[in-house]
Amino acid sequence: MTDPTDRPDMAARMLVAGIGNLFLGDDGFGPEVVRRLAKQNALEPEVRVVDYGIRGMHLAHDLLDPCDALVLVDALPGGGAPGEVVVFEIGPDDLGSGQFDAHGMNPVAMLAGVERLGGTLPATYVVGCRVADVGEGIGLSAPVAAAVPAAVEAVRTLVGRLIAAAPAGIRRC
Repeated sequence: MTDPTDRPDMAARMLVAGIGNLFLGDDGFGPEVVRRLAKQNALEPEVRVVDYGIRGMHLAHDLLDPCDALVLVDALPGGGAPGEVVVFEIGPDDLGSGQFDAHGMNPVAMLAGVERLGGTLPATYVVGCRVADVGEGIGLSAPVAAAVPAAVEAVRTLVGRLIAAAPAGIRRC
């Protein structure tokens, strides 16, 4: 995918996707953050914000309509303190082959599946939160719930930076 800054005649297209299973405790982090973003009208109207939940096939098919940037908001396993918000970029080399499950949401497999479906993976970023508990149950743990406002701000900052890098502005994907 070309860099949006290399195409001054075209506006960038962005999608912010909340992913996760709200029936598995902290795994519902992504959907909660995108619901909060939508409720607060926290992003430019041209940025498409969608709660995909566990609908990996739906997101993969939506990515067949090319976007310049995808921001995934998701719960992250281990590797840090529960409630820690991290932002990073994912590239094709990070994906491997991943087995795609049309009825689930394995982000790595879903992203790897986009090319198998004939699409091109856009510049992809993750705003994630380290989890405390992904056992059965509805509701975020205290440290993850407390991290939601920081994640909202992290998404806003990232999208703002991506918009600033696209001199022709943005348009919905």
